[in-house]
Amino acid sequence: MAKKKPRSLEGKTALVTGSARNIGRATALALAADGASIVVNAVRDSEAAEKVAEEIASAGGEAIVHMADVTDRKAVKKMVDAAIGAFGGVDILICNASARSQKPFTEMTHEEWRRVIDISLDGSFFLAQAAVLSMIEKSWGRIVTLGGISWHVGTPGRVHNLVAKSGLVGFTRGLAVELAEHDITVNCVSPGFINTERPASAGKRPPLKVNPPVARMGESDEIASMIRYLCQPEAAYITGQTLHVNGGMYLGG
Repeated sequence: MAKKKPRSLEGKTALVTGSARNIGRATALALAADGASIVVNAVRDSEAAEKVAEEIASAGGEAIVHMADVTDRKAVKKMVDAAIGAFGGVDILICNASARSQKPFTEMTHEEWRRVIDISLDGSFFLAQAAVLSMIEKSWGRIVTLGGISWHVGTPGRVHNLVAKSGLVGFTRGLAVELAEHDITVNCVSPGFINTERPASAGKRPPLKVNPPVARMGESDEIASMIRYLCQPEAAYITGQTLHVNGGMYLGG
């Protein structure tokens, strides 16, 4: 009887922030299907996070849930330590947590501004700094940040989001150059308009300025497929890039 071929991410551990629903959930399930052990993270909805972990386990995978606010450096360190304790390290980091609030610039409070930027930028900084030593030790790693089409095309009422997402691109490029010698890749996936659940704080979905050539909204699984590919061993020559997945709505580099 032929031996079963190991899955591409067998023996790897992925920490996926904001993975209780939407793109984060789809990404956690996709990486688990390739054999990765998953740390499911959320900040409030533990029930939804547990359901994702149960779904992974029912398919034969391994997952733990760790509730943590990514803007809390100590909480992030505890989450990475939990991953190391459960699975031996963090090989893949998906910085997906974000806040999608919407407010006219003249009405925006400093607290609203800081919350969006803290989650995307400080959160990614804390996460990467806590997880990267494990990757350096193994001379292998994958980091994927989640950008967005808004900062490429401009969207009213989302100046704070645009600043945060544009900052992530700089973070991605700088980290990619610095970590390349350790066989760690760092890339940014920039979704277009995706059919996701939106919290009340996000407001109404902003109107499309341009209809994408692919005349529909994208799905979370389609974003997860790009993230999944970037985490594969064969994606080792892709780093420092922003990969646009938007149905042709934005064609820039």
